[in-house]
Amino acid sequence: MPPEEVFTCTKPDCEFCSEWAMTTQDKVPTRTTGASPKASFLADNFFITSLCLYDTKYAIFGKKPWLIQGILFIYKYLLQMADLKELKDFIKEGEKEFLPHVSLDCVVLGFHENELKVLLLKMKQGEQWSLAGGFIRKDEPVDKEAYRVLKERTGLNDIFLQQFHLFGNPGRSDKKFWTEWFLKRGLGHSENWLTQRFVTVGYYALVEYSQVSPKPDSLSDACRWFDLRQLPPLIMDHSQIIQKAIDTVRLQLNYQPIGYNLLPKKFTMPQLQKLYETVLDRSLDRRNFQRRILGYGILRRLKERKKGGAHKAPYLYSFDLRKYHNALKDGLQGGW
Repeated sequence: MPPEEVFTCTKPDCEFCSEWAMTTQDKVPTRTTGASPKASFLADNFFITSLCLYDTKYAIFGKKPWLIQGILFIYKYLLQMADLKELKDFIKEGEKEFLPHVSLDCVVLGFHENELKVLLLKMKQGEQWSLAGGFIRKDEPVDKEAYRVLKERTGLNDIFLQQFHLFGNPGRSDKKFWTEWFLKRGLGHSENWLTQRFVTVGYYALVEYSQVSPKPDSLSDACRWFDLRQLPPLIMDHSQIIQKAIDTVRLQLNYQPIGYNLLPKKFTMPQLQKLYETVLDRSLDRRNFQRRILGYGILRRLKERKKGGAHKAPYLYSFDLRKYHNALKDGLQGGW
């Protein structure tokens, strides 16, 4: 068996590597310390090391497409078995660990290329997407659990998080959907704590797009950004949760600033105005916007200008964090 070291594939557009990338977001598994649970499962159940089966210098398999496809099939099968075991363990132990009938859902918002984005997860073996969410441990505060979920999905520690609504419509918990979802995964017809009615605590989070490293959870196989104007099919009432979050952010613009968590540390006045226009979904007069936002005293104009561009480069600004946080605490006068 070859030593466990990482190889770089030299074959352009390697079918195996691209298939692997679509199969899982885990790195190719190794039997080394620190491997992910899924990778460890594969390594323990199949002698796999972190090399591309097409480009191995050891030529164990040879460059035979049919054999590569066979190995890939085994990879996928073992991945499904790992997912199934993980899900069974979660169902078995989750009822003991988490509060019954209560969940939380987070509308994670980012701003990129003058568009407001929302972070979504794709359900395994399905076409529907969902918000970043989770369950509440019996011995933990709700807000702490929300921060935990967001850190796991985004990789960020310092997140602006706001609880905004409780969603408790009796029809929001689609028992039929979840029963069928479990059935397709070989978990039988029996009910479990996940198929029962849930009310969910809604949060919205404002994050800097470029700093996020999206990562799916145990019930999903993809996690990525979507333009708010082009959302995919969503499960349950998640489209309503997103809309309620946006309405809340628009309302709070009347007495709280935004931008620190959505923009880079240095930004231009046009960038800040575009953010406000995107959230409000309407145009704002340039001079009035600049006069009002500067009047709040939460910005610092820097000596440097934005580099590049055909026209006169605009000045860069940053937030005065002390005054910004005071404005969050005490509020602002006047609306938009």
